[in-house]
Amino acid sequence: MSHAVARIDYDEDDVEEGDSPGPRWPRLLSTAILATIGLGLGFLIPYSLYLNHEVGQRFDQLRWQLPTRVYGRPLELAPGVATDAATLEVELRAAGYHPGDGLRPGTYQHDQARWKISSRGFNDVDGPVAPRLAQLTLGGGRVTKLEATGGRNAPPRLRLDPARIATLYGQKQEERRLVQLDEVPELLVTGLQAVEDRDFASHHGIDVSGIVRAAWINMRSGEARQGASTLTQQLARSGLLGIGREQTYTRKFNEILYALLMEARYDKRLILEAYFNQVYLGQRGAQAIHGMAAASEFWFGRDLADLNTEQIALLIGIVRGPSYYDPRRNPERATERRNFVLDKMLDSTLIDAAEHERARQAPLGISTDPGRTSANRFPAYVDLVRRQLARDYSSEALAGAGLSVMTAMAPSAQAYAEGAVIKTLKGLEGKNRPSLQAGLVLTDVEHGDVLAVVGSGTPAQPGFNRAVEARRPVGSLIKPFVYLLALASPQQWSLASWVDDSPVTVTLGNGKRWTPGNSDSRSHGTVRLIDALGRSYNQATVRIGMQVAPARIAELLHTLAGITAEPNPALILGSLDQSPYAMAQLYQFLASGGEIQPLHSVRGVLDTEGKALNRYDDRPAAAQEGDMVFARLVTIALQRAVTAGTGRQLVADGLGHLNAAGKTGTSNDGRDSWFAGYTGDHLAVVWVGNDQNEATGLFGATGGMRVWSNLFKLLPSAPLKVGDEGIDWQWVSGSNVSDASCPGASRFAFADGFAPAYMPCRPAEPVFTDDAQTADEQDGARGGWREWFGFGRDRRDEPAAPAPAPQDSP
Repeated sequence: MSHAVARIDYDEDDVEEGDSPGPRWPRLLSTAILATIGLGLGFLIPYSLYLNHEVGQRFDQLRWQLPTRVYGRPLELAPGVATDAATLEVELRAAGYHPGDGLRPGTYQHDQARWKISSRGFNDVDGPVAPRLAQLTLGGGRVTKLEATGGRNAPPRLRLDPARIATLYGQKQEERRLVQLDEVPELLVTGLQAVEDRDFASHHGIDVSGIVRAAWINMRSGEARQGASTLTQQLARSGLLGIGREQTYTRKFNEILYALLMEARYDKRLILEAYFNQVYLGQRGAQAIHGMAAASEFWFGRDLADLNTEQIALLIGIVRGPSYYDPRRNPERATERRNFVLDKMLDSTLIDAAEHERARQAPLGISTDPGRTSANRFPAYVDLVRRQLARDYSSEALAGAGLSVMTAMAPSAQAYAEGAVIKTLKGLEGKNRPSLQAGLVLTDVEHGDVLAVVGSGTPAQPGFNRAVEARRPVGSLIKPFVYLLALASPQQWSLASWVDDSPVTVTLGNGKRWTPGNSDSRSHGTVRLIDALGRSYNQATVRIGMQVAPARIAELLHTLAGITAEPNPALILGSLDQSPYAMAQLYQFLASGGEIQPLHSVRGVLDTEGKALNRYDDRPAAAQEGDMVFARLVTIALQRAVTAGTGRQLVADGLGHLNAAGKTGTSNDGRDSWFAGYTGDHLAVVWVGNDQNEATGLFGATGGMRVWSNLFKLLPSAPLKVGDEGIDWQWVSGSNVSDASCPGASRFAFADGFAPAYMPCRPAEPVFTDDAQTADEQDGARGGWREWFGFGRDRRDEPAAPAPAPQDSP
């Protein structure tokens, strides 16, 4: 045993008198220190290894739960497109464009009819769309001229990135838009470091000099005016790595260790990029705003790249306390904090004195409506979107998946539709009228896109979607399809045919007798078919409907719109409960010129990389020749309904230039008021009624049509032009083709080859007959649904079919 060790193992009894072992406390202290270090290392090393594993696992797999965003349709501008200055500005504002020089992406400039727009690039269902600069001229309610960059071969058109209309969140109500560091404005990167962590480029996770400096400043001021946490520490406690925000020594200890480990494993760029995507910058109800890009939309309604100096300074200032410096609630605090950041930028030579002074004098520039980050700005439309996507995506698969749902919604059309409903219902309010509600569906007649949906009289409030879910008696909205079937037999029926509008009685299957009357309680004798439809005469329509057969009417409704209906006589006059959406699908056949177009609200779904996962915007097949011809004939009759029938108030409203086709509908006792009308661009179906199914005292022309009128007074739309292909226009006097100079001659459209024989002028009384018109022509226009119901054959030589047995009337 050595001497040194022996000195340690002495016993008190072995010490001779006069000897002294020396003081014990230095040895005890050194022993305690060594033991503490050993225990500390024994704990710290494995704990650090554990934290290092956590950092590697979480940071290496940065996968935030990104919300799925729902977008409207990209606005496409080209010569001839119907729009006006007010509508164009609504579209630009909805998509986050701002007045400016028209040169920076996301800005526009206009002087009367001349516009300069700089679009942003974006991903659409058919691939990426590059940013472009365009100059255009408006005139006469349309684009008259457009010049866009992109080279000689670039098309003379401009597609603007779409507005976000809703956000589908996952379990975490976090609004976030990921950006790469290269996409962040340089002034935001350097300014953040100048204010929050000026030694970020040189420290290793914690800033010792910063801690000392902050302690000194806080001690001198007597309050905590400056923090000492680095950006890396802030990132560690932001929630990314699971560290809470409570002020405890344990939390601070973990924060420091995390920061040191992150700095040891990752470069500064990656840490800074993660910070820009994670930092908490505001709250909208239960919805947390994370990341600089989402905060830019939330506070300013702008993309990050579009921010100016004072807005960047305010974003940096809000980092310190999003609630305390909330510029909407505390504008004075926010201004003071913003100016403090601007001072720091000047001290760091990031901006010059002139820009510093300009920015200090500028307003905060806060958007009054943080709608672009709203969870759901248009609940009725988004409800329709969810229904369409349900066959391919569960709600769990959509929420928080980071997808982009590209819809067909037009922000300007949606705004005008909502405004028309609100204005009309307010104008119809009365003491003796129950509380009114409405449902509206607006579509594009060329592609079947659903452009707008209104589900209630308070469109912004979620709830029962009357446009899709409410099934109400449709009344006379069915009549055009009764006449469509009749006109599909051109050898028997035409718009010029004479029909009897005298009282009619139908014996039902149960032996009961049904005697429908006209809404004006009058009979009108023998009238032209076009007027029977245009003026909505019930008695004439029942006669025609019983000849074409209720069963065939029911089959036609199912073929065109998937509607299931009982084939009883009452179906002829619309004894059928359907939603505005279902009726829009039915009328789309007429509005499109005879195409069977499935309506769709979703154009496609993109993944997180902007690539199409699913597309729903396939073009429908072109109309069959027969479908096209007979849809045009019905359209001509419905145009007469607007100019001289139940819809003539539209002309008085100043909408005659649209040459619209439309049909009113009213259920018993005025409980339901309907109108379906279309122009060259748009179809809108409107229902007005009340949820208690009480009488409203409204007709189709005084309820639903009023909404339609208020909508189209604002919505730019092309006039309806009925093509002449397959149509033969002739002057008719009595029952025969004649000369225009003949007394009482009127011009009528016929299916080509089926006009009656020519006869010179001579007095003739119109005679109603149930016999088929004779014709020596071949079968004529065929194709499409006509042949499915047996109307493609020439039936002149066939024996008359027995009348179908009537069914019970509801």
